[in-house]
Amino acid sequence: MLPLIGDKNNDSFAIQPTDWSDDLPVLPLRNTVAFPHALLPLAVGLERSIKLIEEALEGDRLLVLTAMTDPAIEEPGPEGVHQTGTLAIIERALRIQDEYQIMVRGLKRVRIEDWTAHAPYLKARVEPKPEPVGDESEIEALRRELLNQARQMATFFPQVPEGIVDVLDQIDEPRTLLYMIASNIQLSTDKAQQVLIGEDLSTQMHTLLNLMQQEIEVLKVGKKIRDDAQSEIEEKQREYYLRQQLKAIQKELGESEDGNEVGEYRSRLDEAELPDEAREQAERELDRLAQINPQSAEAGVIKTYLDWILDLPWSDLSDDNLNLGHAEEILEEDHYGLEKVKERILEFLAVRKLRKERDAEEEEQASAILCFVGPPGVGKTSLGRSIARALGREFTRMSLGGMRDEAEIRGHRRTYIGAMPGRILQALKRVGTRNPVFMLDEVDKIGSDWRGDPSSALLEVLDPQQNHAFRDHYLDVDFDLSEVFFITTANTLSTIPAPLRDRMEVIEIDGYTEYDKVRIAEGYLVPRQIRAKGLESEEATFTEDGLRTLIRDYTREAGVRNLEREIGRVLRKIATQIARCDEGCRIQIDAEEAKELLGKPRFRDDTQLRTELPGVATGLAWTPTGGKVLFVEAKVINDKGKLILTGQLGDVMKESARIALSYVKGELEHMGLAGDTLEEKTIHLHVPAGAIPKDGPSAGVTLVTSLVSQLTERPVRGDVGMTGEVTLQGQVLPVGGIKQKVLAAHRHGLKTIILPKTNEVDLDDIPEEIRDELTFVVVDHLDEVLEEALTPLTEYETRVEDVRPPEPVLQALS
Repeated sequence: MLPLIGDKNNDSFAIQPTDWSDDLPVLPLRNTVAFPHALLPLAVGLERSIKLIEEALEGDRLLVLTAMTDPAIEEPGPEGVHQTGTLAIIERALRIQDEYQIMVRGLKRVRIEDWTAHAPYLKARVEPKPEPVGDESEIEALRRELLNQARQMATFFPQVPEGIVDVLDQIDEPRTLLYMIASNIQLSTDKAQQVLIGEDLSTQMHTLLNLMQQEIEVLKVGKKIRDDAQSEIEEKQREYYLRQQLKAIQKELGESEDGNEVGEYRSRLDEAELPDEAREQAERELDRLAQINPQSAEAGVIKTYLDWILDLPWSDLSDDNLNLGHAEEILEEDHYGLEKVKERILEFLAVRKLRKERDAEEEEQASAILCFVGPPGVGKTSLGRSIARALGREFTRMSLGGMRDEAEIRGHRRTYIGAMPGRILQALKRVGTRNPVFMLDEVDKIGSDWRGDPSSALLEVLDPQQNHAFRDHYLDVDFDLSEVFFITTANTLSTIPAPLRDRMEVIEIDGYTEYDKVRIAEGYLVPRQIRAKGLESEEATFTEDGLRTLIRDYTREAGVRNLEREIGRVLRKIATQIARCDEGCRIQIDAEEAKELLGKPRFRDDTQLRTELPGVATGLAWTPTGGKVLFVEAKVINDKGKLILTGQLGDVMKESARIALSYVKGELEHMGLAGDTLEEKTIHLHVPAGAIPKDGPSAGVTLVTSLVSQLTERPVRGDVGMTGEVTLQGQVLPVGGIKQKVLAAHRHGLKTIILPKTNEVDLDDIPEEIRDELTFVVVDHLDEVLEEALTPLTEYETRVEDVRPPEPVLQALS
């Protein structure tokens, strides 16, 4: 250890400078204010500060200590320090490697008058700062108050030795007491500097008292916070000990836990008919609940879990009504038509009845999982309610449209805050039975993203081989879903993943005919809307012509949803008239009355008008909302040879358009046209309603027909609709959705339908009254399509002299 420089026996302690005419070194202090009469330990490490200390030690050991205005500056200049500081003397110094550990004692307040040097360290000429005393009685009162405040502050610091305030009380000099207290309490640099620069002793003491009072208030708040936290901890510990003692006493006395929460849960668990796995899990959680503080957050989580596991219908089954006559009566009462669906429900009931009567093994029974596929408004969802009513079961439903989070099916794990079971178990708890009719709506509209794939999670729910042991993430025990009668609904099968579609029995519900809609309106829609509008059945009646007007002129849909809305619109207007009528008003809505109430028709049969010009053909398409009529237009333009496709066509229709063009180019001579007819021509094919995306494989024959019609200037018959895909050889291939397309053609007033020959078997699905009104032409080749669709050839052969088609083709075209 290096020797100390300047020890107690040195007479440097007695130095009292009286003349500061010489330059004195100035040592800036970072985050520290030096006060007179106070000892201050300092660590000096900067190169220029070390040089300052070494030169001061070689001289009279005097230096000026002043606080920095900005502690972030590494080596401040004259502008970076306060102008009022403290003259101090180095009492002792110790050199340790590259820094000095020094002890300085403040001597007197000084004010810097002039800076005399900036390098190698700061030097300045200083003058003593005047220190007037003021009124002695006021000073004495302030001194006593300072001691009181110091005594009060000492109570907040247990580490402060007892009697320290008594030591301060022995200091008679008020200024010395002021500086001693200021240097020993925690003050920020700015506040400590305020005390140092006070104009007189009274001002300094007032400033310090205000700062001490503020600090005492902060200390009081901090102590209150600590005391509250400590008391809360002690209270919880005390409660824990008491509860442990209570349990020990109850155990010794042989008393049960009845009357408290744990006892209530245990009673509910004894009464519940839970499977072994669920019971073991519930008992495990109940034992944990008995060991922890009921007020803790974990206790709330356990109680929520126990509530769920005890409230689920583990063994509650509703009795099936297996009377086939009753079920058939209910289904006929609620829905018109839908023979396939009704037949399937009766089959389900018949099988279940025979198995029950003949004690068949339950393990061999597979759950019925039906999927109703059809356009909106055909009654898919309402069928579920009718099935539940026919079976005597509870009914619940859940919409899957837009669902993207797998946790909505399987639930969240209990490690997450606010975790709950999935919506499957939530619905079962709501209905209170384990065998409801459960409808999953919009299964074709499930999404998937980073949160999971709900359609994959549904595989476990809808697979008859797995759903007897469905495991929700929240419960983490098996739950039997095999008794649930699941029914799903969709508008299209194309967007349902193949593995999920494979688990379901698909039943297609096609659109209704006009005859069906009239019967549905008379039997269901009109009575329901009359009740909804507060009318009596005799006050408003619809004639059949009135209903047909609504169907033909104001709705064009596969279902009856818009039809019911239009009926509701008419009845609202009728209700307004009857409300103004005195009494006895009865209104009959016929075709004229319906048009008067609803205004201009929204739809009109313009098929004949649109196909009067060559180049326009009427095609039939299938969409998720039912069948649809599409008009395909072709135009040949004198321009560089290219193909233009418009109407927002998909890739499949674009391919069909290219195939149609290639076929027509190869058959130009057989049509009586020159082989180079299209070499310098641009072909523009357009499907109107360009804002609507269109795609599908059934537009091939329509594209070829419209193009041939444009080239030969022979209009397409206005009462003909067609569908079918084509090959480059002119063969017509089968397509799907025949029934929906035929129904759409019938709604638009078409009389002749051209279909691929392979689709002839699909005509059996079309209602007999529709087949009687339409003419169906089944074809194998495009020649047959053109022969049936185009108007007869008149004077076309006279326009082409050099190229004439073979005689059989001319006969076919005529």
